[in-house]
Amino acid sequence: MHVLTMADIYEYDIIRVGKKGFFNVKLKEDYREIIKQKARDGWRLVQIFAPPIEGYGVIKFVDLIFERQSVF
Repeated sequence: MHVLTMADIYEYDIIRVGKKGFFNVKLKEDYREIIKQKARDGWRLVQIFAPPIEGYGVIKFVDLIFERQSVF
């Protein structure tokens, strides 16, 4: 039987970055800067999730998923 320790407990933060305009494929925020800031705060990027592409080959948003060991 495995006993949970603080090293086994993680917390997660998901940041949604939307795109500008209807036809514009640029994101509202610079995701690279968000990743750098979160890393400075002790978070690790786990995944960038994008939903299925919609009409005209454009996505609506991406989710940046971060984790870090729990500090409680």
